Amino acid sequence: MNLDAKIPEGPIDKKWTNAKFGYKLVNPSNRRKYSVIVVGSGLAGGAASATLGELGYHVKCFCYQDSPRRAHSIAAQGGINAAKNYQNDGDSVYRLFYDTVKGGDYRSREANVYRLAEVSTNIIDQCVAQGVPFAREYGGMLANRSFGGAQVSRTFYARGQTGQQLLLGAYQGLSRQIGLGQVKMYNRHEMLDVVLVDGVAKGVITRNLVTGAIERWAADAVVLATGGYSTVFFLSTNAAGCNVTAAWRAYRRGAGFANPCFTQIHPTCIPQEGEHQSKLTLMSESLRNDGRVWVPQSRETAAKLRKGEMKPSEVPEEERDYFLERKYPSFGNLAPRDISSRAAKEACDDGRGVASTGYGVYLDFSDSINRLGKDTIAERYGNLFDMYENIRGVNAYEQPMQIYPAPHYTMGGLWVDYNLETTIPGLFAAGECNFSDHGANRLGASALMQGLADGYFVVPYTLGNYLASKVPLGEAGKVDPDSEAFRETEEAVREKIDRMIAIKGNRSPRSFHIELGKIMLDKCGMARSEVGLKEAIGKIRDLRKQFWEDLKVPTDTEEINPELERAGRVADHLEFAELMCYDALDRDESCGGHFREEHQTEDGEAVRHDDTYANVSVWEFKGLDQPPQKHVEALEFDNVHLSVRSYK
Repeated sequence: MNLDAKIPEGPIDKKWTNAKFGYKLVNPSNRRKYSVIVVGSGLAGGAASATLGELGYHVKCFCYQDSPRRAHSIAAQGGINAAKNYQNDGDSVYRLFYDTVKGGDYRSREANVYRLAEVSTNIIDQCVAQGVPFAREYGGMLANRSFGGAQVSRTFYARGQTGQQLLLGAYQGLSRQIGLGQVKMYNRHEMLDVVLVDGVAKGVITRNLVTGAIERWAADAVVLATGGYSTVFFLSTNAAGCNVTAAWRAYRRGAGFANPCFTQIHPTCIPQEGEHQSKLTLMSESLRNDGRVWVPQSRETAAKLRKGEMKPSEVPEEERDYFLERKYPSFGNLAPRDISSRAAKEACDDGRGVASTGYGVYLDFSDSINRLGKDTIAERYGNLFDMYENIRGVNAYEQPMQIYPAPHYTMGGLWVDYNLETTIPGLFAAGECNFSDHGANRLGASALMQGLADGYFVVPYTLGNYLASKVPLGEAGKVDPDSEAFRETEEAVREKIDRMIAIKGNRSPRSFHIELGKIMLDKCGMARSEVGLKEAIGKIRDLRKQFWEDLKVPTDTEEINPELERAGRVADHLEFAELMCYDALDRDESCGGHFREEHQTEDGEAVRHDDTYANVSVWEFKGLDQPPQKHVEALEFDNVHLSVRSYK
């Protein structure tokens, strides 16, 4: 497996400029001869499709939702980072770069992160031009607020609906290209495999989720923008339909999977109520700007709060433990997500949790409301308060919210080089689908930044360079979907579907998913250990065996069949979960969201081992009955010096 990152020469602030100048170009009249497949229509996929269409390429864009507007990017709440320094508080491209590398616990590639920080400023201009209704100050300037892991205000936002507004902006551009005929949109189509012709990605196999038809699609290059895999935990902040299938099928075809154990637990989610839930609800990290996180200092008081014998407002100030402010005074309630989540878990494990289950802490706005007034808080977060009241039946202006950490974002993903190309030539990965920018922990408001950076400003350059360099004009647009490679791949897809239907067992796909999620959250969640991970691998293998012996799926495949869709995704999760545990077991250190209990300080902070693990773990598929093969990309830190990651 070739892990050449293709990092350009020159100082870090010139690498992207040098790369763009060195890329080969496709002139406008020739772009019409090339075709590109984009799988996914969220911020990364929608932006890439719209931009590639605008450039003149023929684009086929696929999503399993009924509309690109249903992509999970719409659920992002708090904001998008950019180094504009509108607040004149000391921000810069370099500081955003530094904060991101540090926030990822020094496990990301410097060159990619700097490029992300560099193009962040362009994203805001692009979105404003599209009409995205960012919040503004009284004088008309765009407003900013703070987010975790930063001491400057660089997060642009549209109340608590930032993801929705940004997605609508990208959707406008996408719709324009659909209207012009440059992009053909295929809703309700799920990618089930990538097609390789002589080892090069040349198309995909999809299932039409309305008719059940299995279809072949050919192109000169393929871009995957299919999001993350936190639904491996079953309960997460992701939509229930989010899955690992596209990335996993690419991995099985030879694409390296990087750092799969790097998953993020978000500290501000509504606690789980019971077994009936299919997902958890995020409360934006932006709330921690004005909300203070606390639990009672005593277990006795916590017990009274859990039983409803006492109201939070009745707990005297001197008996409250504002544990983030106590442990991390420099950053306080805006400590990074991984650190804040572990601190909340620690308080609840100590018996001081306040939810009925014992797994919850307070997010209290009383101080901010007294200082700023209810109207100001409502202007900033009103829709989030409304959402909380609709779900919990509690007015958070009058009583604190209850929050608890939940699986959220995944930093691992398909390995890509500087050009966002995977180890399969012609297969690119953008947004959360790849591993490249966040290391072992993502800072808040950086997911939207990466998705739009990749889609609007990176893939259009790097994909053009690939086509100009690797696909001769005489071959452009001439991939044959009736070739042997396409037929064989389609047959493999059909065989897997038929196998699932033929089992005729007694258990639903959902029941297997729930059981897998409990294993993963317990053994590979906020805390991991050698013993627990080895136990998890054994349990996952047993569960996978049961799946293929006792799965129950309705038998008609030629029509809408949600249980068949779910079964295929759960089958992939059952395979992927084992790789995730392999990676967590192999990485014998603590860093960011990967917290090994064997490697922590006396006060519970993560202990890295830079001499051994300052690298990217890239896994190669060798068969389900064989351990995956590990490859390593060494990480070099020439601009940010490795140091203890401290927010105290």
